[in-house]
Amino acid sequence: MRHALALARQAGARGEVPVGAVVVVGGECVGRGRNGPIAAVDPTAHAEIEALRMAARAVGNYRLPGAVLYATVEPCAMCAGAMVHARVAHVVYGAPEPKSGAVASTGRLFESPGVNHRPEVTAGILADECAQVLAEFFGARRGS
Repeated sequence: MRHALALARQAGARGEVPVGAVVVVGGECVGRGRNGPIAAVDPTAHAEIEALRMAARAVGNYRLPGAVLYATVEPCAMCAGAMVHARVAHVVYGAPEPKSGAVASTGRLFESPGVNHRPEVTAGILADECAQVLAEFFGARRGS
């Protein structure tokens, strides 16, 4: 999670919402990503998607069974859906996302009847630190 936090801070320094993610397979980090939709002019350039893309290329398969994805913030519906399609085994996230979090806050995508894969979930890892990165970013943007 510390590596994901470093990536989140990098995203924030570039003016992107500070979210970072890493994918670990067999104890090795095979994917990393930071939010980048503004710079990439790509609404799908979320940290989790970037990390999944890199991991899939690294292992040579779009399926990532046994993978653990660490994200600093609760994933949105798009990212959670990608994790289902990739067959990620375990999702670990830091801060909840009360407006668009699709794992627990606004919806429970992994528990939907039509979902054919349900990752294990661990929430709240370094939650205060993850939330602080977001609070500092948005506080600076508001000038407070």
